[in-house]
Amino acid sequence: MENSELHSDEQKKIEEQLAKLKEKYDVMGQDLSSYLDGLLYANYLNYWDYIHLDTLLSLQNPKTDFPDENIFIIYHQITELYFKLILQEMEQIANRKQIDEAFFLNRLQRINRYFKHLVDSFEIMVDGMDKDEFLKFRMSLLPASGFQSAQFRMIEICATDLPHLLAKEYQEQTTPATPITDMMQHLYWKEGATELATGKKTLTLKKFEQKYMPAMTRLAKDRQNSNLWAIYKNHFYQAFNNREIVDALKTFDILANVNWRLSHFKSAVRYLQRDPDVISATGGTNWQKYLPPRFQMQIFYPELWTNEEKENWGKGFIKELLS
Repeated sequence: MENSELHSDEQKKIEEQLAKLKEKYDVMGQDLSSYLDGLLYANYLNYWDYIHLDTLLSLQNPKTDFPDENIFIIYHQITELYFKLILQEMEQIANRKQIDEAFFLNRLQRINRYFKHLVDSFEIMVDGMDKDEFLKFRMSLLPASGFQSAQFRMIEICATDLPHLLAKEYQEQTTPATPITDMMQHLYWKEGATELATGKKTLTLKKFEQKYMPAMTRLAKDRQNSNLWAIYKNHFYQAFNNREIVDALKTFDILANVNWRLSHFKSAVRYLQRDPDVISATGGTNWQKYLPPRFQMQIFYPELWTNEEKENWGKGFIKELLS
């Protein structure tokens, strides 16, 4: 009797599922029976096929025979995959028609988990490579540079209003009427890709702008009213009544603009600092000026921080990282 009842329940469930599938494919003008035939003959899905494991493991193409170059390549590939996850969360927030505090906070917390993992894992780069090997194989990478990570620039654009991303001397010159195309010419990070000797744009920057500036400009226009800060102001600004959201935004600000940059700074000092001489980074980028947060004072949400906190932005961390 029990087996009969179980069989009946299972049959009923299958019939309900088939009815839902028929309704789904009828809307698209498709024949359910044909799709069921396809399911009948399809092969089972394997893990290695699903994540394209063979392709993934073939994407490392070192330019030298130094083993540690693979560490360098794989870590940067992992970083870009995390950036993709972060941008996916930002896109969900931007495209949410009826956004509420719970959804906004949940996605912010996801973003912070991704960034925290990136910061914590940077020891793979700082302590995980042989210094002599790195200083040799890095010369074969010219003029490529981690500076050319377009996804990180897109994260910045999706994080805050564009004037917050301008070089300090241009921030106060902007008004609501300033065209986005004009502001895109004065993004703060461009100062970090100037030739140390002449102050001219490096080949690294020229190549990067040529490939990505049109797409980033379109993104800036699309996110003008749907970046994280704009959404917060429009929906959740009410006297800072949701401390969890404020704390999550501030955590993101610190992770992206202090901890992540300092991890890079520590790596640069570890591999590129040679007193009294300093080795320039690949592409000739001015890492000494560009990486330290206390020099850039880059802040996504200055309205959420006190004057004292902003004055001490990034200070107190340098000694700890260099010790």
